[in-house]
Amino acid sequence: MSDAPGLIDPADPVEVQNAKLMRIAQSLMRKVEQAGSDPGLAYSQFERAALLEAQVRQRTVDLERTLALLHEANAAAEAARSNMAEAVESVQEGFALFDHSDHLVMSNSRFCREIADIVPRIEPGLPFADYVALVSQSIYLALPEGETRAQWMARRMARHADDSTVFNVRLTRDRWLQVGEHRTASGGTVILQTDVSEIMRAERVKRDRLLDEQAQMVRATLDHLNQGVCIFSARQRLVGWNDRMEDLLDRPIDGQVLGIRFTALVERLDEQIAFSSHFTREHLIAWANRTRPRRPISFEVNRGRDAILSVFAQEIPDRGFVISFTDVTAEREAERALRDMNETLERRVEERTEELGIALEEARRANASKTRFVAAASHDLLQPLSAAKLFVSHLEERAGSDAARATASKAVSALSSVEQIIEALLDISKLDSGQATMRVQEVELGRILHSLQSELGPAADAKGLRLKILDSTHIVRSDPVFLRRILQNLVSNAIRYTSAGRVLVGARRLGGTTRIEVRDTGPGIADEDRATIFQEFRQLGPSASGAQGLGLGLAIVERACGMLGHPLDLLSVPGRGSTFSVTVPRLSTLPQARPPRNDGLAPRTRGLVVLLVENDAEMSAALTLMIESWDNHVIPADSGEAAMDLLAEIDIIPDRLLIDYQLGDGMTGLDLIAVLRTRHGPIPAAVISASRHEDIAASCAAAGVSLIPKPLDRHRLIRLIDDPADAQA
Repeated sequence: MSDAPGLIDPADPVEVQNAKLMRIAQSLMRKVEQAGSDPGLAYSQFERAALLEAQVRQRTVDLERTLALLHEANAAAEAARSNMAEAVESVQEGFALFDHSDHLVMSNSRFCREIADIVPRIEPGLPFADYVALVSQSIYLALPEGETRAQWMARRMARHADDSTVFNVRLTRDRWLQVGEHRTASGGTVILQTDVSEIMRAERVKRDRLLDEQAQMVRATLDHLNQGVCIFSARQRLVGWNDRMEDLLDRPIDGQVLGIRFTALVERLDEQIAFSSHFTREHLIAWANRTRPRRPISFEVNRGRDAILSVFAQEIPDRGFVISFTDVTAEREAERALRDMNETLERRVEERTEELGIALEEARRANASKTRFVAAASHDLLQPLSAAKLFVSHLEERAGSDAARATASKAVSALSSVEQIIEALLDISKLDSGQATMRVQEVELGRILHSLQSELGPAADAKGLRLKILDSTHIVRSDPVFLRRILQNLVSNAIRYTSAGRVLVGARRLGGTTRIEVRDTGPGIADEDRATIFQEFRQLGPSASGAQGLGLGLAIVERACGMLGHPLDLLSVPGRGSTFSVTVPRLSTLPQARPPRNDGLAPRTRGLVVLLVENDAEMSAALTLMIESWDNHVIPADSGEAAMDLLAEIDIIPDRLLIDYQLGDGMTGLDLIAVLRTRHGPIPAAVISASRHEDIAASCAAAGVSLIPKPLDRHRLIRLIDDPADAQA
């Protein structure tokens, strides 16, 4: 029985399999009947035959069930195919489906209906390339201008490479198909064809109507333009112009010129317009004949004798071009008039500039003359002023009564005021004329502050003020003369305008700079007066009198700080006081404070021999009287030659040299000092001079000689005797 199933081929039809099973059963029955001699064997065979028959019956049932399912599946597939065909046929567009190997699977009756000559060839299994070839050879296909059927087919096959594409195909008799081609998920292709002829015709009508409206608008616009306009086609034919064109050319352009070539029109207008030498008629024709894109051009032509037309030519998108003409006669006449006016104005400006130059030169000469006059006058004033001051100081020391000493002290104070006024005039004159030379160098700030304490302390004491100037070890970078002058003016102003309280001067670190502050307890300065106080000859308050100065101190401070690049600041509260500050670059600090100096009215040193060379008799007598009153000896001389002869005669080497800079015998004080030092060694020396010229100060500094300006300050004379190195501080 195990071999029985192998006798049946499952691929055989059910009827064949049943017949085989029946024959097998009959054969087994016969064998059973023939084996009667062996009852056990016969029963066994019968039993086997019965079992086999049951299996045959079960297999028959299974086969019948399978056959029923197959019939049902075939019926469902046929129904689905029928439904799909009906669905495809119901699509309003032409529909075709190509499989992944580009063979036609199915299509509906509308597919290629507009291309009737290829419809009989559209059958399942048609390759896509053959379908495109059929369309390209159809008599209903309207090829684009200039394109062959082979080129159309190649372009169509190129579109087939896209996953999705939509395009229009033009057919004969003004018909259009819109073709959409889309790739399916399995790699096949779906094609939809839609007849869009009515849409295309409606769009064309609408476009033509719009073009007509645009043409009318363009025409109306051209006629309303102030420029004359000519329009030429890509073939250089005149296709339009406006009325203004005829007005500008003063010649009617009738319909006979419509379509005329550009060159012919230029020749016809040659009598009306004249080109310039910079842009000729040949240049214009060459521009119109260019095969490459034309750049816009602009030029001018003359119409008749008086009119000037500005011409602008530009290419339009279809390779045609537009030329416009604008009457610019009025503008050119205005430009000519303006040019003539400009030339006239330029001549007047040149004349006025020349006059101003002459006036400026005269002002410069006058300013230089003023400066020289002030310097000369100051020198002539300082000579007798110094002598008077020294004589009065000697009287003050020798006065026998308090009244005499008070009178002498007032005289010294008055002379000091005159001295300050003269020095202020000299300073402001130099700063205004630009003759002030700043010699920026390392400056020990402590020397300047200490000298100010000695110089201005008595003035503060006379007013009952407490002047406190803090010592400083800072080394700053500035001009020593002008820095001292700046601080002197600030402290003097603080003392002058402070009626009670104190004046405090000190220096503090501020980053890499030193901030020098002058604080007072005076009346303060209102905000509206801050700009006024830095003006020349302007003073505030009841102290604004000539006896208190000319109001030049802060003007000098502001100008000097500006030239040195030292920021000047003011912080003031009315009724509480003011703080002026000057910020200077700091280089370093001294390792220790300097030793105190002699602040008395006479030097500590006695018994020195001082060579005094002064050609002014009164000044010489005053200095001699002053120095000898300090228990020192004076060898006076009025010239350099006299001094050298006198020293050679008495055979004495002086301890100090005090020599006027201008000796008047062809020798300066520095020259005499150099000769005496060569003969007698490095004798401490000082030059006295009423001149404020910077070259003198520089020469003295280079020679290691102190410079004491006139009017002479007795404190500097004292320092020359006690400490020659500090005489210039």
